[in-house]
Amino acid sequence: MKDLHLHIDTVRRLLRRHAKSNLENMLAKLHPADLALIFRHITTEERHDVFLTIADVDHAAEVVSEMDEHLTEELLVSLPIEKTMQLMKAMSPDDEADILQLLPEELAEDILNRLKDSESDELETLMAYPENSAGGLMIPDVFALHEDTTVGEAIASIQNQDEQEMVFYLYVIDDRQHLVGVISLRDLITSKPNRKLSQMMITRVHAVQPLTDQEEVAHIVSQYNILAVPVVDESNKLMGIITVDDVIDVIREEATEDFLQMAGAGRDRDILMKSAFSNAKTRIPWLFASWIGGMLVASIITTYEETLGQVLALIAFLPIIIGMAGNVGTQTATIVVRGIATGRVAHSTALKVVLKELKVGFILGALYGILLGGSGYVLGLLGYMDMGVMSAPELGITIGTAIVLAMATAAFVGALVPVVLNRINLDPAVATGPFVTTSVDILGVVVYFIVAGFFIL
Repeated sequence: MKDLHLHIDTVRRLLRRHAKSNLENMLAKLHPADLALIFRHITTEERHDVFLTIADVDHAAEVVSEMDEHLTEELLVSLPIEKTMQLMKAMSPDDEADILQLLPEELAEDILNRLKDSESDELETLMAYPENSAGGLMIPDVFALHEDTTVGEAIASIQNQDEQEMVFYLYVIDDRQHLVGVISLRDLITSKPNRKLSQMMITRVHAVQPLTDQEEVAHIVSQYNILAVPVVDESNKLMGIITVDDVIDVIREEATEDFLQMAGAGRDRDILMKSAFSNAKTRIPWLFASWIGGMLVASIITTYEETLGQVLALIAFLPIIIGMAGNVGTQTATIVVRGIATGRVAHSTALKVVLKELKVGFILGALYGILLGGSGYVLGLLGYMDMGVMSAPELGITIGTAIVLAMATAAFVGALVPVVLNRINLDPAVATGPFVTTSVDILGVVVYFIVAGFFIL
């Protein structure tokens, strides 16, 4: 958003001056997404005052839908229940269900009791689905017409409806409310008025069921370039639709979670907005795994203390080998995790991908083995290092061989771990965190000292 700081300063200045009418006019001109961004950077008291200044209920409801989850909860808990009810009624059912799940149980129950029985039942149905499922994302008020409807009748029906959700597609149903086809609005308005929908609809519809994971929904939208996904039950009865704006949110959320997990920072998307204590608490378990790995590396180095004592030059190259192997492992794991997320790495191609990354590891290891081994040889030859019982050629070969094996091993582990986790239905994103990094460090040290021990013995 352009001029973010300017808008924040203006909002705060108008609040200090109690210029309510000027602030109200300013807020009315800002897009809900821009207002939600401003709310991230002002205090709790300021958020409360600014929000109550938004005059239009529909505009305020859109702002709430765009806000970060923890800010939404904080704001709605502080509002009078009557104001919250007005906001809820202005939202789409899927947004209402999402927000109710954020609120304290007593408040959510109070809101449900105040709604009409039909609305309450609809929301409770949506809330019953898992948070990350298609059922939790869908809008149940979907516009659909019978297959025997003519084009002229369909256009008239569309012009007369304003309550149900419709996004560029017209869904076609039969006598049993089963989804039988879909028509783009463009095709509809360019067809002859007396033509039946059954004669022009596309019968192969990419639909999902309520318990389908939201990542699969996002994958379908991405793969087939569609703007909405219908949700059907086991008998193919149309239940609702998921629109592309919700899918974009899913893609952003899943990508954020994956990046956080790959960095070993948990999976809380709002971690930057949490307190320092909460932030640290989230990251402690991941860093504890790194600490355990570090202690194992230290114990391994201690085990090979005699080897290091005989060739002190080996110590100088140890951080380089561990660091480069770690980088290769993280790169490989990131590539494979992303490939799994986008569907480019399937079960049938997983072994091929692992072997390919192993080959890449050997190629990179060979290149840097020559460079690093050559550097070790030259430095040893010139007498800049204490080589002890080793000669300059032996030092160069040890370092070169060790980095080849370490980088190849790192690439293999970085590719294998996400594939195995995905195979056993665990999130592969966790693989690129401390697990891969720590295991690569341990294996790199072991490989290095095994190679060095071979030449010393």
